[in-house]
Amino acid sequence: MALYRDRDTGDLKSQSTLRKENKNISFPSVWDDSVLDVLKVDEVLESDPPTDGIGKYQYPQQNGVTKNSDGKWVKAWEIVDMFADIEGGQTKSEQEAAYQKSVDDGAASINREKRDTILKDTDWWAMIDSPTMTSEQTAYRQALRDLPSHSNWPHLEDSDWPTKPE
Repeated sequence: MALYRDRDTGDLKSQSTLRKENKNISFPSVWDDSVLDVLKVDEVLESDPPTDGIGKYQYPQQNGVTKNSDGKWVKAWEIVDMFADIEGGQTKSEQEAAYQKSVDDGAASINREKRDTILKDTDWWAMIDSPTMTSEQTAYRQALRDLPSHSNWPHLEDSDWPTKPE
C-alpha cells in the first residue's frame, strides 16, 4: 500500500484516503510530482526492516517515517520487544518462558512423530520371521529412541538425526 506524508502536518495517508479527502479532484492513474504538489504530500518509499540487533524475543515494527540520505521520505523502523510486564499479571520473563515452552513443545511433538514413524518403518527388522538385526540396525533404532536426550532437543538439525544403515 502506497503511503504519503502530508507536508503541513506530517500525517501519513494512503492513496484511498487522499482520494476521499479530495473528492473534487480527478486523479490520473499514475501520480507524478505535479499531483503530489497539488495534494501537498510526499511519497513515502519502502525501506527494509532492520535485521541486525534483533534479540530472541524482539521484532522490527514500522514507526513513522524518516528522510534517507537522498532526502526522500522512507518508512522508519524500530526494534520492539514481543512481551512486556503486565501490571497485576505476568512478568516479561514469565511470558517469554511460556512462549518458549510452547515453541519447544511444538518442536518436540513434531520430532517425536517423525521419530515414531521412522521406528515403525523399521519395526520389521525385529520381526521373528526377519533376518537377525545387524548391530548397525540395532544402534540406529536405539539412537532414534535416544533423540529426546540429545543436546539440541527439541530443535534438532538434520545432522542430529541418526543415519539409517543400508
